[in-house]
Formats: sequence, C-alpha cells, structure tokens
Amino acid sequence: MNRTTLSLIGVATALAAVTGVATLTGGSSDGPDRSAEAASRMPVERSTLLCPTPTSSEVGSTTYTAYTPRRKDVAAEGAGGGEAALLPARSPSDEVTDPGAGDDGGKGGKDKGEQRQRDAATGGGKPVLPLKQPGKPVTTDTDRSDAPALIGTADGRFAPGWTVQQTTTIAAGSGRGLMGTACTAPDTDFWFPGASTARDRQDFVHLTNPDEAAAEVDLKLYGPGGRLKPSTDESITVPGRSTVPVLLSTLTDQRAADVSLRVTSRTGRVGASVQSADQKAGGDWLPASAEAATSVALPGIPADATSVRLVVFAPGSDDADLKVRLAGRTGSITPAGHESLHVKSGMTAAIDLGDVTKGEPGSLLLTPEGGEGAATPVVAALRVTRGKGSAQETAFIPATARIDRTATAADNRAKGSTLSLVAPGATARVRVTASAASGGGSPVSKTFTVKGGTTTSVAPPRPASGKGGYAVTVERISGGPVHASRMLALPQDGVPMFTIQGMPDDGGTVVVPGARQDLSVLNDESAR
Repeated sequence: MNRTTLSLIGVATALAAVTGVATLTGGSSDGPDRSAEAASRMPVERSTLLCPTPTSSEVGSTTYTAYTPRRKDVAAEGAGGGEAALLPARSPSDEVTDPGAGDDGGKGGKDKGEQRQRDAATGGGKPVLPLKQPGKPVTTDTDRSDAPALIGTADGRFAPGWTVQQTTTIAAGSGRGLMGTACTAPDTDFWFPGASTARDRQDFVHLTNPDEAAAEVDLKLYGPGGRLKPSTDESITVPGRSTVPVLLSTLTDQRAADVSLRVTSRTGRVGASVQSADQKAGGDWLPASAEAATSVALPGIPADATSVRLVVFAPGSDDADLKVRLAGRTGSITPAGHESLHVKSGMTAAIDLGDVTKGEPGSLLLTPEGGEGAATPVVAALRVTRGKGSAQETAFIPATARIDRTATAADNRAKGSTLSLVAPGATARVRVTASAASGGGSPVSKTFTVKGGTTTSVAPPRPASGKGGYAVTVERISGGPVHASRMLALPQDGVPMFTIQGMPDDGGTVVVPGARQDLSVLNDESAR
C-alpha cells in the first residue's frame, strides 16, 4: 500500500493532488536522518484516517481508541491549535431528505430537512473520539450491530502520528473471535495477499471514500493459477463520504483457499480493509500488505501458534525466488522443508509452515534467493492460528514496513498485549513508551536492543498509575531497520481470541527540501 504524502511547495503539489493526506517520507536505514544541510524534517499538518464498519453481529461489541503521541518537534500543549475527531460515514442506501419536508409545513420543517440534508452529506451524528491533548488516549465503546464506518481528520498538533484502533469482540457465530484493525489512511492502490473465496470463508473488502466526489474502484483477484475469471463487473462506485462492503466470492465463480486481492482506484481515493470470517476458526481483519519489496518482514508470530500459512504474490512481470527464514529470540533458522519459495509472476503462492515457532515467538523474513541483483518485489501475509479443534482462532500478519522514526499501537489493556520487534539486518536500538492511560496516570519508557536477525517479544511497559486503555509507541533510536507488531489477546470461554496489528512508521514527520523552506502552504489538498 502506498503511504499518502504531504503536499510540498512545487516538488510535491502534483503528488498531493493524487494522494492527499500528510504522511512520512522514508529515512535512512542506518538511523533517523538528522542532517539539516540536505533537508529539514517537519511535523505533518494534517492526517486522515478511515475506520471500516466493525460488525453486523448482534453479539458483537467494539472499542475505539484514538491517540496522538506527544512529540518534541510539535508545538507545546495549548499552542499551535488543531483538533482530531471522526464522523460516521453514510451507507449507499442513505438518501438526502427533501429540505422542505415536515409535518408542520413551515420553517421548522424546512430547518429539520436542511439538517437532515447536512447529516446525509457528512454521515450525520456527533464527532467521535475528539482528542483533548496529545499524549492521552480517548476511548469509546458500542455494541450496535449497525455501527457505521468512520471518517476522520486530525490537524495541527494532533496530526503527527494520529492513530485510531478499532477492536471488536464477537461472542458467537461465523467470525467468532477478536477482530482488530488500525484505521487506515486513504490511498489509490492496495494489495491483500491471504484473502479467500473458499466456501468456508466469508471475506468482505470494505471500501470507504473520505471525499465528496464518488470514487471508481477496480477489484481484481489472483489465485494459484493466475487471474480469477470475474463473474460480474469488478468496478465498484463508492459514493462520496460513504462505505461499500463487497463479498469477494461474488466477484468470481472460482473457489480458492488463497487469493491475492488488488484494490485500485481509477478516480478518487479510498480506504480498504478485508474482513475475514471462517466458519470454524474465527476471523480477523486482514490489513493491506506493505508496498511490494524485494525483502519483506512479517513480525510477531506468537509462540503458541498451532498453524502458520504464508501467502505471497509477485505483482511484476518476473518470477520471484525467495529464501524463507524464521527470526527467533537468539537467531534465524530455515524452517524444515521450506528453505525457499518460488513465486510465479501474477500467481498466488502459499505454503503451510505448521507450528513453525515451536513454542518460541518469531518473525518471518523473506529475502531474494539470488541476491538483490536478481530480486523481484513481492507482497505477502501470514494467516496465524492459535488453539485446536472447536477452540481455534485466527489472525493475520501482513508484510509490514520498517519503522523509520516512530510507530504506535493504540488500545492496549492491563493484560494481553505483546510487542514484537525484529531486526532483519544490523542490530537496532529502540525506545518503547507506554502513554498515560485513558483514565489518567503518566507515561513510562523502556529501551530495548534488538540483535540483528532476531525477534524480541515482550510485554510492553504500562503507564504509572491510571486506569483504562493506553497506547504503545516504538521509537527507533539507532542501528539497522526494525519492524514491529502488537498482539492483543483476550481469551474467552476457552477460545484464545487474539488480533495482531503491524506497526509501520506513523508518518508523523516529512522531509522538506532545504532547511529554510517556507511551510506555510503545507496542507491537505484533498480537503479543499
């Protein structure tokens, strides 16, 4: 998935017209770029996030958590202004009421009609999760089966690193389990390896449009033999400020256990997330893979995983030959019988790694078998299962981009959170900070050294005093690249319910060419 980019004077104005929202440009792999001679790094001024419709289950409950880290490079609290909140999206069935409608036939009816029209245009409802200050999370809960998708923006001091987590518990039925996702930035291109059109799976892609104009989106499915033949029009219209769910199995008559979904927007931009429900093994959200790369990291396989399935797709015109390594606590090994993987161009490849971690947490690393000179970019994801028999639960780990500076996972509880850090190359040093809790307290930080080729899996620090959920921020201090994920485990009735969120860089800062660059025009072009 392409990260959306902050509009910059001259250089990035055209790019911003396509991608809109302010986010990060990459830094050095050897450490944060602090060179003022070449460029200055400034906090972004605006961010947009989209949360999909959480569930239609009558026995589901959802917790939302919003958070912006307190940063040294952002104006102090009380200065700089800004706000952050979300509004409900509307479904395609919503209609704009006639402004003149009303039983009284007078001005009151007209005013009410105009209000209904404004509500339909914005999704209606009150702002959700408005932040009061950086550094302190805000949470809210709902048990509504018709809870809407959410569209939100943060600007000023709330924009850099703004994160929203959506966590849903479904007590029974298809998809039973814990379904979590970090709300995503809008974009124009997404890859979802690990989706399915199998009869025992119900995978929906949720498309949410943050803008007023309609977006035209194409959906393409690729199986083990290549492109799946469509049985219907794969072009989807997503009305302005609306969300549209699409069941993947309705796009084709072909049934495949492992497919790769590509979502591309021909006009406009959308947020895209895949919600997967298995009849026997629960379900979770499948996030988009990181952008296709020659080497990828899939961090945070739990120690007690009973089954791990790797799904890889090569989007380009060349086949990919990959080395498969498992980075554990003390070093990297090659899974027995799976030393390498050949991925044909345009086809989805999958291998069952079984209980590959053998009681020790780890991360999967894919690198070119013939060296970088013969490398082919790929996208990838893992489907991870915990438990056995009727007490199984699944989650997904997509290929996750490295942390250049900082990354945050919101909605951590007093128990159940596990942070995984992997350094595929050189040793890396990171600082992990637990925010104040939603009910008060103060932040706590701890520094970790992640040796090259290993995974460090720890319970993150907790806030000093205070009750409620909290956020965890990982800051890369020095050394080689580091990738991270957070697992939240909330077992219920003997089922090991869990969800895993990758932690790519939060895009809180952007490099501005020239230290004296005028930043007065940095904005979100799409918001105009």
